[in-house]
Amino acid sequence: MIVICEECGKKYRIDPSKIKGDAARFKCRVCAHMIMVSKPSQVPSTAEGTEMPVSEPAPDAAPKELPANEPEIKLDRVASEHVQARSALKSGPLNLRLKMLLLFFFIPLVLLIGASLLYLWQQDKMAALLTDESTKVVNQMAEEKIADLSTAVAIQCRLYLLANPGLAKEDFMNDMGFKTLAVQKVGLTGYTALYEMPDSDGIWRTWAHVNPKIIEIDMATLKGPLGRNFPGFWKIYTGVKGGKRSQGYYTWQDKDGQFREKFMVCTPVAGTPYVVAATTYLDEFHGPVNIMQTRAGELTEKTRWIIWAILGGTLLLIGLIVFVYSHRLTTKIKSLTDVAERISIGDLGIEIKTRARDEIGELAEAISRMQESIRMSIERLRRRR
Repeated sequence: MIVICEECGKKYRIDPSKIKGDAARFKCRVCAHMIMVSKPSQVPSTAEGTEMPVSEPAPDAAPKELPANEPEIKLDRVASEHVQARSALKSGPLNLRLKMLLLFFFIPLVLLIGASLLYLWQQDKMAALLTDESTKVVNQMAEEKIADLSTAVAIQCRLYLLANPGLAKEDFMNDMGFKTLAVQKVGLTGYTALYEMPDSDGIWRTWAHVNPKIIEIDMATLKGPLGRNFPGFWKIYTGVKGGKRSQGYYTWQDKDGQFREKFMVCTPVAGTPYVVAATTYLDEFHGPVNIMQTRAGELTEKTRWIIWAILGGTLLLIGLIVFVYSHRLTTKIKSLTDVAERISIGDLGIEIKTRARDEIGELAEAISRMQESIRMSIERLRRRR
């Protein structure tokens, strides 16, 4: 078959049977243009002695008329197939679109999620710290209030006993005036009580209490009902030896049978063998703190959902923008790459279609100028020949 160089018009006789594969190429001896040759579907028979190897041009004799039965191969179709083949070879596993998604979506995704988790963790930590500190402050204020009440009741009882020197301890619960002073309310369920330090018999007895069953009994007998919680109570109860005030926490069984933590302050009544004990459950003072903790938890949970919603919307918007922009950018680049490939194999009639006003548009204009420059150079070469 006869192949014609589209740049200079040089004709070459090629044996299709010597073409290995679907196509072959060789360089024109006159203009150095690269000529692509596709193997025909039906290889025509060639006379013996006229066969030439692939890429081997015919002698520089005067061109002969083309035989009617030998097809003329056009390079336009071959060029298009060649461009597609080269483009397919250049496609890698990590193309520009994936790189843009990785750089502008997945990396910001990781950073945003990390920042959000750190913010939520800090918020939970701050809420927990605020609750703990509030609980400590409330406990401290409650301890001071109980201690002040114990001191005030001790002073009141001393003054009443001085005013009534004939009042016997067995009559403390029968004297409403003294009972009102000695047994007062502390908090919601707490109370004050009056007991006596032991004399020669070594027995600790209570003489004023909200529970009449405790009056005059040996307080050491409470070891049985309290069990393992008794030592904490007994340490505070008997810590007033030497006339000093004693206070601390212990576990007490309430009316419901549950064991809860109590705080007690024992203040000696000056000039007497008696002691005023003020005790109550401190968790009764935690009502406002518990409400604040509940509200803080609800606010934290609400804030967490808001942050996740904002994060999800932001990532969705970023992903959509990156996907659309990367698709448009890679489409333009692929189009210009196809144009450059076709120009590189001699297809100078292809039209460059782009209206971009950015760097892509400048690249398209540069390729267009290069295309026109090559076309003009070939025209000048043809006119000279």
